[in-house]
Amino acid sequence: METFDHYLDKYAELAIRVGLNVQKDQTVVIMTPISCAEFVRKLTKKAYEAGAKDVVIDWDDDEVKALRLKHAPESTLREYPMWRANGLEEMAKNDAAFLQIYAPNSDLLKDVDPERVAISSKTAATAREGFLNYMRNNQVSWLMVSYPTAEWSAKVFPNLSEAERVKKLWEQIFKLTRVDKDDPVAAWNEHIETLTGKQNMLNSKKYKQLHFKAEGTDLYIELAPKHQWVAAGSETEKGVFFIPNIPTEEVFTMPAKTGTNGTVRSTLPLSYQGSLIDGFSLTFENGKVVKATAEVGQEVLNKMLDMDEGARYLGEVALVPYDSPISNSGLIYYNTLFDENASCHIALGNSYPFTIEGGTSMSLEELNQNGFNKSLIHVDFMIGSADMAIDGLSEDGTREPLFRNGNWV
Repeated sequence: METFDHYLDKYAELAIRVGLNVQKDQTVVIMTPISCAEFVRKLTKKAYEAGAKDVVIDWDDDEVKALRLKHAPESTLREYPMWRANGLEEMAKNDAAFLQIYAPNSDLLKDVDPERVAISSKTAATAREGFLNYMRNNQVSWLMVSYPTAEWSAKVFPNLSEAERVKKLWEQIFKLTRVDKDDPVAAWNEHIETLTGKQNMLNSKKYKQLHFKAEGTDLYIELAPKHQWVAAGSETEKGVFFIPNIPTEEVFTMPAKTGTNGTVRSTLPLSYQGSLIDGFSLTFENGKVVKATAEVGQEVLNKMLDMDEGARYLGEVALVPYDSPISNSGLIYYNTLFDENASCHIALGNSYPFTIEGGTSMSLEELNQNGFNKSLIHVDFMIGSADMAIDGLSEDGTREPLFRNGNWV
């Protein structure tokens, strides 16, 4: 039996060599909570072995963040250290690669006033917009992976001891990222080929609309006129292939900003900014959310939708079969990186320019003319289920089945 350290080593290798695809003499930036220090050291070693010239660690601490949100004067929450935002943007400008370790604690801020969280989030998003645009336009390679923490594992396996639940969560991560395979790189190449096949099929169809139908959901999403479906990997402006999310099971594209109508119900909890939103429904008219109800986290949902004008419009629609590895694990991960790959999902907020033809070279005005939505947020939430049916509607009104009972037809 392979040792834990052996699998962790393979996970780090997969992240650096396949996900981020580090190039010779490139700077690598790792954005991480301090609780992931052991993994960060392993990633750093792998990055240097891959030819990186420098590895910069952007440490963070969720507990300190929570203390600031609870106790700092409100005026402080409206300020962001611009040296930090400018530093990230400067490194992006110089072609650095960015790796984020995402290990959410969905209960951390449940006792914090959602208004204070919203103020802080908007301040940070505004300050970092220049940096974030480099990633949204695929001008740099970037990657998000997860690392089990005691807090996160407690949400997934609440009935186990801390040691057991962390061990169990690691087992799931190694399995779902294909690290447990004899040759993870070969397994990923095969997986990318499968997803690319779906991408090519959808791009050949040129659907005008998608119709989603399931319990609590009857939703029409018009696709941007020049939309293009994207699967697991992307290329930077310099032609470097990278995989932004590990794991990934989705094929996704851009909705037309004002073309969504109907009602959709979430099928998995959403962990957002340290709080949980669950059992929520959204009603859209001409692209805009006009009604939003949640069984848990109503105030947090309202604050998210009020972040800016674009927060009430969609920026992404993604297709994921219900019969997929993450869904078949039977677990709720309370982590969007994993949960979004268990289920079809849509995202409120900013669109990705690379999901329309020629989008990364368009001006904002040109993007807007092609259905783009601009926002400070991009929040994926899950809508897929075992009873989900999806039809593709062509320009002439022809309707074709895409999904039945949650899976590809």
